[in-house]
Amino acid sequence: MAISVVLPAKNESGAIGQTIERIQELQLVDEIIVINDGSTDNTQDIAETAGAKVITHPYSKGNGAAIKTGARNATGDIIIFMDADGQHDPNDIKKLIEKIEQGYDLVVGARQKGSQASVGRGVANSLYNNLATYMSDHKVEDLTSGFRAVRAEKFREFVYLLPNGFSYPTTSTMAFFRAGYSVTYVPIHAAKRIGKSHIHPVKDSVRFFLIIFKIATLYSPLKMFLPIAVLLFMMATGWYGYTLYEYQRFTNMSALLYTGSIMIFLMGLISEQITALMYKKDERDLF
Repeated sequence: MAISVVLPAKNESGAIGQTIERIQELQLVDEIIVINDGSTDNTQDIAETAGAKVITHPYSKGNGAAIKTGARNATGDIIIFMDADGQHDPNDIKKLIEKIEQGYDLVVGARQKGSQASVGRGVANSLYNNLATYMSDHKVEDLTSGFRAVRAEKFREFVYLLPNGFSYPTTSTMAFFRAGYSVTYVPIHAAKRIGKSHIHPVKDSVRFFLIIFKIATLYSPLKMFLPIAVLLFMMATGWYGYTLYEYQRFTNMSALLYTGSIMIFLMGLISEQITALMYKKDERDLF
């Protein structure tokens, strides 16, 4: 099987050359594609000099957009996605490929304790993993890791679902679970990145909440909506029981809570059907 490595890169001149050279030393991959996402430094020149194929976006479109460009242009049967900033050890590529050869469709490099990350990001990632585990009924060890190996044909099925921002790992992992494809994890250590991070605390806070809802809507929305609906229904019943006992009447608050419970439940049902349609293949693909 031919293997392609895709490196999304924006202003990574400090690490890109070293990363490419270390991948080449493995003598495992057939091509290295660098997606130069509107860099303003000499990332493109360094990558080309190091021997990679470079595809340049005329302006910065986002990490997810770079991943999509790489997936569409990669010629390998297996695609390795990894960061170009020195966080990921190219030697771990061997472990990812071994799992693919064992029959898995998606192999994720799961960051272990001690990997470079702030306390806030560690807590957020733990919450992501627990929520994704609940939603998918599969143990999720690292939902947001950008170091992963995929079967190219199956990954391209979900390219249209991927966002242009940083949450492509979340989307792709949940999509593979939803489609019934085989997913596994291998332990890795992520080092401190070389150069300046592109992560912004304020934007990250907003992205945190967006990813929470994305996890739910990508897999099984009803699992998210149903507990909320049940909680509101119980609150409405409890309040109705109290007001009936104390004042012998049905209050507007009870009516509001009952109505909210029913509406949220119905929203969950509708979202579930929409999600099912998103993953439904065209019948013509079966023939």
